Amino acid sequence: MVDRLSKKHRSWNMGRIKSKNTTPEKKVRSILHSMGYRFRLHKKDLPGKPDITLKKYKTVIFVHGCFWHHHKNCKDAGIPKSNKKFWKEKFKNNIERDKKYKRQLEKLGWKVLIIWACELQDIEKLKEKIGQKLVK
Repeated sequence: MVDRLSKKHRSWNMGRIKSKNTTPEKKVRSILHSMGYRFRLHKKDLPGKPDITLKKYKTVIFVHGCFWHHHKNCKDAGIPKSNKKFWKEKFKNNIERDKKYKRQLEKLGWKVLIIWACELQDIEKLKEKIGQKLVK
């Protein structure tokens, strides 16, 4: 399928995609708050500036979009049909960067929890996942 937008307009659209305070991130924060957890956002002094930091539990949470972080076996993690080489390289770099930050945080003694956007479809299951990770 041919892109209906000009390169300039497509670039403008892509530039408007947020990296902080996304809808999935806000939903996860709401869930955490309803479970009684208190947290900090986007701590700049930690590798990768985790989306959510729970200091009391020495745990950080990254809320990953399935497309951008290429969630394995997820229907939302497809590769666009045009410019495949660019997208494959982009996803590969994102995945490697995520792994690097996870290793660095674990080396510093932090537990790392990855929450995928698609996991927000089953809130009870997600609460269970969060509860298991945040056991003292």
